[in-house]
Amino acid sequence: MTVKPKFYITTPIYYVNAAPHLGHSYTSVAVDAMARHKRLSGYDVFFLTGVDEHGQKVETAAQEAGETPQAYVDRISVPFREMTPALNLTNNDFIRTTEDRHQKTVQHLFNVLKEKGYIYKGSYEGWYCVPDETFFPETQLGEKHTCPQCGRPVQKMEEETYFFKLSEFGDWFLKYVEEHPNTFLPEPRKNEVVQFVNQGLKDLSITRTSIHWGIPVPEAPEHVFYVWFDALINYLSALDYGKDETLFNQWWQDPQTEVIHVVGKEIFRFHSIIWFAMLQAAGLRLPDRVVGHGWWTVEGKKMSKSVGNVVNPFEVSKQYGADAYRYFVLRELPFGTDGDYSEQALINRFDSDLANDLGNLLYRTLNMLEKYNAGVIPDKPKSGPELPLADIIEKTKISYNQLAFQQALINIWDPIKAANKYIDQSAPWTHFKEGNSQRVGEILYNVLETLRTVAVLLYPVMPSTAEKISYQLGIDDSITEKGYGSIQNWGLLPSGKPSRKGDPLFPRIQTKDDDPNGKKKK
Repeated sequence: MTVKPKFYITTPIYYVNAAPHLGHSYTSVAVDAMARHKRLSGYDVFFLTGVDEHGQKVETAAQEAGETPQAYVDRISVPFREMTPALNLTNNDFIRTTEDRHQKTVQHLFNVLKEKGYIYKGSYEGWYCVPDETFFPETQLGEKHTCPQCGRPVQKMEEETYFFKLSEFGDWFLKYVEEHPNTFLPEPRKNEVVQFVNQGLKDLSITRTSIHWGIPVPEAPEHVFYVWFDALINYLSALDYGKDETLFNQWWQDPQTEVIHVVGKEIFRFHSIIWFAMLQAAGLRLPDRVVGHGWWTVEGKKMSKSVGNVVNPFEVSKQYGADAYRYFVLRELPFGTDGDYSEQALINRFDSDLANDLGNLLYRTLNMLEKYNAGVIPDKPKSGPELPLADIIEKTKISYNQLAFQQALINIWDPIKAANKYIDQSAPWTHFKEGNSQRVGEILYNVLETLRTVAVLLYPVMPSTAEKISYQLGIDDSITEKGYGSIQNWGLLPSGKPSRKGDPLFPRIQTKDDDPNGKKKK
C-alpha cells in the first residue's frame, strides 16, 4: 500500500469583533486553492480554519451589545463558519478558541513551557493598545503616545503577569532564518521580522489580570492568557496536542508532513518570531513555511465600516458566483502584494476572461461538435497534439506550489487563448463544407482535449466550473478521483462518447449597450 505524503495548511483564526470581509475570504480562498492543488497532487490534506474568540476587544464588544461574551461569540462566529459553503471551501476542521479542546491544549502547553523553565511570574508596566491587544515600548510609540500599528491612543498599564522568555530566542531565530531562507515568505516579510529581532527581543507578557474573558491559567485562575499566546496554539489544539495525540503525531510531529501557515502581513510577526520560539521551547517541530499576503484596498481607500466600503464576500459571491469571486481575488494581484478591489474590475475580468475566453471556447466548440459530429467525441488524432500543453501543466503545478496563484492562472489562460485562435485559423467549418470530416474531427479533438486539461488545472481555483466543463465533455469521473495523473498524457479524452452541452458557463454581464463604467445606456 502506497503511503500518501501529508500536507497541513491553515488560515489564521479570524477575530470575531467584526463580520467576515474581503480580507478574510481572500485568505480562505487561497488556502483552499492550495489544499485542492495538493489533493490533486496525491497528498493527504488537512485544512484548518476557525475563529479567535477571546480578548479585551471581544469583552468590550459584548458589553456594548448587551450580551455575555459567550453569547456574543456564539452569534458572531456563525458567518465565519458559513464562509465554507458560500465560498466552496474544503476545510477539514473549524476551531473556536472557546472550545474545551482548545482550552485544555493551551493550559497543557503552558505547563510544558513552565516545566522547561521558560515561564516565570513578574510585573509588567508598559503602553497597551486595546484594539491591537499589544504592549509597545515607549520608543516605538507615535506622537502623543499613539499606537505604531493603528495610530490610536495607548494606555499606560501595570499588572502582575506571567512571562515567556522570548528574549532567549533572538540569536537562535536569526540563525534559523539564515539556515532556512524559504521558511518566511515573501522576502519583504522575512526582512521585516529579521529587522525586528535585530533590535532585541524582550520577554513576552502572556497573561492578564485586568481582563476576564479568556482561558484561565491552571495554577492562577485570576490570570487569563494573553490572546496571542492563546490564539497561536489553535494549530495544535485542532490536532489534540496534550490529549490523545494520534492526530498530532500524524499531522504535526511527522517530519514528512509539510506544514504551512497562511496569514495576513499584519500578524506575520506573531506567527514567525513568537510562534517559532514557543514551539522551539516546547521541543516541538517547526512549520515549513509561513506566508504573509498583502492587504486589499477598495477603489484606492482602506476598507472601513464608517466609509461604507467593506466588501461583503457573501453578497459578491451570491451575485457573480463563488467561482468568479475566487478567480478574481486570486487573479487580480500577485499573492503577497497589496491590491485594490473594485466591482468594475471584477466585471471586466468576468466578461473578458471567463465569458469571452473560457466560456466562449467551451460553448462554441460543443456547438460545432453537435453540428459536425452529432455531439460525439471524435477519434483521437493519430498525428498527436496540435496545441502544446505539457509545459503548461508543469509550469502551473510549480506556480501553485509557490502559492503564485496569479501566475498559475496566467499559465492556464495561455492554452485557452491559443485554442480560440487555433479554431479561427484552422476553420473547421471550411473543412466540413469540403467534406473532410477527418480533419474536422482532428481539430475538435485537439480543442476538447485542451479543455479537459484546462478543467483539471483550473480545479483548485474554480472547482465547480472545472467539474461542469468535465461533465459537458462527457466525462463521468470527478476530477478529484483522477487528480493530475489524468492529464499527464495527451489524448485520454474517451472517443465515441456523447458530450453534454449546457448553457454558457459565464453569460456576459456587460453588453455592447453598456458604457465603460458598466452602466446601461439609455
